[in-house]
Amino acid sequence: MDYEFDFSFFMSNWRDILDGVWLTVRMSALSIALGFGAGAGLAVARVYGKSWMQTGVRWYVDVIRNTPLVIQAFWLFFGLAALHVRVPAFTAAILALVVNVAAYTTEIIRAGMESIPKGQLEAAECLGLKRWRVIWHVILPQAVEKMYPSLISQFVLMMLATSIMSQISAEELTAVGYRIQSETFRGFEVYIVIAVVYLVLSWLLRLIMEQGARIAFPRRRRIAAR
Repeated sequence: MDYEFDFSFFMSNWRDILDGVWLTVRMSALSIALGFGAGAGLAVARVYGKSWMQTGVRWYVDVIRNTPLVIQAFWLFFGLAALHVRVPAFTAAILALVVNVAAYTTEIIRAGMESIPKGQLEAAECLGLKRWRVIWHVILPQAVEKMYPSLISQFVLMMLATSIMSQISAEELTAVGYRIQSETFRGFEVYIVIAVVYLVLSWLLRLIMEQGARIAFPRRRRIAAR
């Protein structure tokens, strides 16, 4: 094997790579925040909403979970353009990611909510709490805590899925890598660097969310301290 590795491209393109990392981080942060909020609300509607709400959420989840993310991004980016609604690639990418991750988050939180003993709901209602207070203060916090490991994994996958947004011209990390390799013809080395950056980002996201769990869930903190 006479292939010679050459990573010299990094010195002249590190700023572009850093810009791609920053856009990936922004896309991930916005998508996680908005997708989690939307998913939690839809999960409540799925479990405690009226029949038409439950049916609508179920159809939404089935459609999104059974179609590729790249197709959903095309629907939003090119579909809106066909309707003469012009949105930047970054905005379309965020919308596609939020729509996608919200569907998965809905099912994760729904499973957590349905695992809460019914006796807790009945006890809270016997204390005179309104249904929305019971959901907000009793059911939802426990459901999120139970399913938090699954949420972390889903959000890491979502961060990696930002690479698909290069297909609609969002200049995130993968798009920057593609442009650099087309200019330098060092595709193997470029994508080694990009893969390492994604590994670091995944590790950092998981670390941040695990530390966030220690703050948000005191019971987890007490269990870990034993």
